[in-house]
Amino acid sequence: MRSRFGFNKRHSGALVRLKAEMIAVQRRLATTYVGGCGDGMGPNALIDTGAILALLDRTDRWHRICVDGFRGLRLPLLTSEAVLTELFHLVGDSRHEMEAAWNFLRSGAVTLAVIEDSELPHLQALMLRYWDRPMDFADATLVYLAKRERVSTIFTVDRADFETYRIEGHRRFRVLPALER
Repeated sequence: MRSRFGFNKRHSGALVRLKAEMIAVQRRLATTYVGGCGDGMGPNALIDTGAILALLDRTDRWHRICVDGFRGLRLPLLTSEAVLTELFHLVGDSRHEMEAAWNFLRSGAVTLAVIEDSELPHLQALMLRYWDRPMDFADATLVYLAKRERVSTIFTVDRADFETYRIEGHRRFRVLPALER
């Protein structure tokens, strides 16, 4: 399998910069987000696969705009197991890329939401509703989590889909990063 990031020796500097960025994220988490149960402050945005990949890959056309947008978000961002499955599938078989993805996830920038078996019919209903797009499973998990967790902001490069999807059938997502006009 061909690696998605296309890292090689000339990209090893990118890994060093990524590690420095993750240290900065951890420091930012310590100063801007007080996590834990009972504080009433949960994640205020979801994150999709494409945005994570763009943050990690300097050659991605969305990299700069995602890095700039990421700096303005309150962390951690919420995601699903399906998003992480896509992420690691697209990372491919490169150890460096896999490590970069793990470093990002373990930095505390992202928190994983669990979807129970009893919630699967909600995902099926969403995928049937958006059959004409079609909506994939990872997107269905994010739209469902938006409803369940009362989060309407999504950090994604998949603008067309998330500008179409509706939370609870009527509320629009706030799609980030904002495009420069």
